[in-house]
Amino acid sequence: MIKWIISDMDGTLLDDCGNLPHDFDEIIMELKKRNIIFSPASGRQHDALVHQFSKYKDDWLFIAENGTMVSKGDKLLSSSSLPAELTDSLIAAATSLPGVYTVVCTCQGSYIVDKYQPFIDEMAKYYTRHQLIDDFSQITDPIIKISVCDCDNNKAIHTAYNQLEKYKADVQVVMASAVWVDIMPQNINKGIAIQKIQSMLDIKPEECMAFGDFYNDCEMLKAVGESYAMDNAVDEVKSIAKYIAPSNNQHGVTKTIKTYLQNTYKGDA
Repeated sequence: MIKWIISDMDGTLLDDCGNLPHDFDEIIMELKKRNIIFSPASGRQHDALVHQFSKYKDDWLFIAENGTMVSKGDKLLSSSSLPAELTDSLIAAATSLPGVYTVVCTCQGSYIVDKYQPFIDEMAKYYTRHQLIDDFSQITDPIIKISVCDCDNNKAIHTAYNQLEKYKADVQVVMASAVWVDIMPQNINKGIAIQKIQSMLDIKPEECMAFGDFYNDCEMLKAVGESYAMDNAVDEVKSIAKYIAPSNNQHGVTKTIKTYLQNTYKGDA
């Protein structure tokens, strides 16, 4: 029996216009009746996830910033930060790249130094709490993630990833989308965050279901027994997943969950 369902957001739970499935609240009510936990797992900022799903804040586990921050309600369950001795050089490397823009993330919020409006507009999709500062050296809290945005070309693999992957011996450099590259601590990702919570809550991998579409979802799908790649997922994710779900524009997450509930609780009104 499934006890925990985890879903990526963009390209997975949300359609290409950023909308939730029309039957989402109905499905969540059914999961709650069955005591099945639901979690969004995203590269998005924690505050952005909680803001979007404020009515579920006290019920859900939120896996934010690609696993570097996990919370339930107002309680922080786990967080991971980049090595303090590397942050200056990593920020310097990110900000030196031409034509891209940098967000530095902490558990308390996120920081930017650029006022470029297309960047601000792109960032607003994922970061509801951010602060414009003069210099990233003003940040005093531990840094959990550095994100680099190519809002003009949508080719971050060429403008940022290829230049930053030389740091992979010390940190993770991950393509979060065609627009975003994330720099995160070693040994943390959505999958490791899920494994930590599985241990904390005594939930077995085979009691978990997860949905994803992009490279930063691979470890998450490996951490669960019932793994679904969206039909629109990249090939690497499809090769890892146990099943293929309908695309995000066909609301494949809720369709799959509804089918599971119908098959598992037949005749149970």
